[in-house]
Amino acid sequence: MLRRNERNLDNIPVGSLGIVALEGCQGMGKLINDYLVKWRHEDGSEFKDHIAFGGYEKDSYLVDADVPRFGSGEAKGIINESVRGMDIYILVDVCNYSLTYSLTGNVNHMSPDDHFQNLKRIIAAIGGKARRINVIMPFLYESRQHNRRGRESLDCAIALQELVRMGVDNIITFDAHDPRVQNAIPLHGFETVRPTYQFVKGLLSTVKDLKIDSDHMMAISPDEGATERAIYLASVLNLDMGMFYKRRDYSRIVNGRNPIIAHEFLGSEVEGKDVIILDDMISSGDSILDVAGQLKQRKAKRIYAAATFGLFTSGMDKFDKAYEEGLINGILTTNLIYQTPELLSRPYYINCDMSKYVALMIDTLNHDSSINSILNPADRIQNVVEMYKRGEEITH
Repeated sequence: MLRRNERNLDNIPVGSLGIVALEGCQGMGKLINDYLVKWRHEDGSEFKDHIAFGGYEKDSYLVDADVPRFGSGEAKGIINESVRGMDIYILVDVCNYSLTYSLTGNVNHMSPDDHFQNLKRIIAAIGGKARRINVIMPFLYESRQHNRRGRESLDCAIALQELVRMGVDNIITFDAHDPRVQNAIPLHGFETVRPTYQFVKGLLSTVKDLKIDSDHMMAISPDEGATERAIYLASVLNLDMGMFYKRRDYSRIVNGRNPIIAHEFLGSEVEGKDVIILDDMISSGDSILDVAGQLKQRKAKRIYAAATFGLFTSGMDKFDKAYEEGLINGILTTNLIYQTPELLSRPYYINCDMSKYVALMIDTLNHDSSINSILNPADRIQNVVEMYKRGEEITH
């Protein structure tokens, strides 16, 4: 389990802790804040009266900030309290399309561009007064446009450089589409975190009759890009691993991408085994359902799809149909980005809460301590699997 004693709190805090949860990320911000308030009141640090620990224990670490809009759709960032000398963590969910604003009387849904612009507005409102600015952006803005083929824009690299030029010291993201994009800002902090432990815990707390060994379970990568995730899970749980690779038709473009002709499979026999498909995101879902269909043809037993981000850009109907037909048994995604009420109501959906994990990182980083043990969850995964095998209750 995630334990607070894993944190290294030997160092003096960088500054008084402040969390700015931008609109669309306020639910997650509240959960994180609740953990931090509870932990720091429990600690009752012996140094709490020391000047270096000023503002260490608070009833809330959330900073009052707002981004109001004019009738023209333009906006401005406002910080309603002093942030001088603070260690600021700004939470932003660029995928929350549920938010709207008025644009000359028309209702406009917020796009990732709008959320990124709001992030920059808040950084500008801080105006260099904070001790340190850290951005927690679970879904990395423009991360799907991470490399260049021909005459194309390199949006993710430009966005990262823009943030560090504005004074951001650290950027924390989750399961970046391609972590090599951090090469755009080699002199600044960049962490990409994988929620493998939360997936394992979510699955074990929901499904009670799994046999976690190479004879009964496999980790599957749906394409070559996700191979590392599947290898990691297979190594930690001592499972076999399989991989699909996508054959695309590069002579055509459909909906902005080259269509997939076929999924080819590499790996050992899947017949009679439960499988976990691991990926960074479920977008339309076509790819992951195609892979599930291929696995069923190869007589796989139960199929669970785990992705850090569930975008579900084409709705839930195709997943409902796949579940009814027995093609998939469960879908696991995190609450790092916006989840629709429809998604949360599905019987096959397993929600993996990341708020405690993010709170643990913020608490540790505020003390300028190493988060290496938090980033590598191998021991925690082993512990939760041992508990499961002993028949102990796994709390999700």
